[in-house]
Amino acid sequence: MIIDEFVKEVLLEDIGRGDLFGRVAPKRAATAEVIAKSDGIVAGEPYLEALAHFCRLNLYWLKKDGERFVKGDTILKVEGSAADLLAAERTLLNMLLHASSIATQVKPYVKALDGTGVLLLDTRKTRPMLRNFEKYAVRVGGAVNHRMGLDDALMLKDTHLSLIDDLESFIRRARREIPFTTKIEIECESVEAAAKAMDVGADIVMCDNMQIDHIKEVVLYRNDNYPGILLEASGNITLENIKEVAQTGIDAISSGSIIHQSRWIDLSMKIVT
Repeated sequence: MIIDEFVKEVLLEDIGRGDLFGRVAPKRAATAEVIAKSDGIVAGEPYLEALAHFCRLNLYWLKKDGERFVKGDTILKVEGSAADLLAAERTLLNMLLHASSIATQVKPYVKALDGTGVLLLDTRKTRPMLRNFEKYAVRVGGAVNHRMGLDDALMLKDTHLSLIDDLESFIRRARREIPFTTKIEIECESVEAAAKAMDVGADIVMCDNMQIDHIKEVVLYRNDNYPGILLEASGNITLENIKEVAQTGIDAISSGSIIHQSRWIDLSMKIVT
């Protein structure tokens, strides 16, 4: 249902009151191919299938979600009336480009974590109204979603903590007010802050912009005192340092750049019949 509503809105943005070409389009069927003009990872399948349903198109996937493609590959074929196919062209390509570009950005980070047992997480740094779509693309790339919004986990960042006088009593109150199954995560910028967060009952502690040696200290404190608490590292994560961060012993690494630093791949649609 969420996908259907999203696709309707995206179509409305482009088609508006109707594609003017449709008034004079030849009454004939057409077939098009989506061709890769650069390398990448496919993402967008469920969204394009919803689009195809609304626009009376048939899609034939030669590459599926999560599969790699190289320049020159045909990713899918599209069949339908000429008017419907061309009305949907830009929406189809935009969704496929956007999702595939994020999945393509994510994949090398996931690969760098192979064998470490550490999860790669996204963040809430998503484009307005595109969170579900962009976080779907992250999953296709092989990473795991962090919280979807403010309503599915209580995360205390530096801005929250600056307003809390007594963290321990605040956590006790939060446990009474939030759902029983909801986790509490606390962002920490020092070893001392991380230890305090564990002492007052956090479920997850984020090591934010900490040096490697400091993260290792936090891991040791957790292992010795609170083995059930999860540790997350975040801040300035790059392909060059992600493996070193993972080897500290933390459980997960979060990075906003896997979404907001993705670069669009290059795809095009060509009418073939």
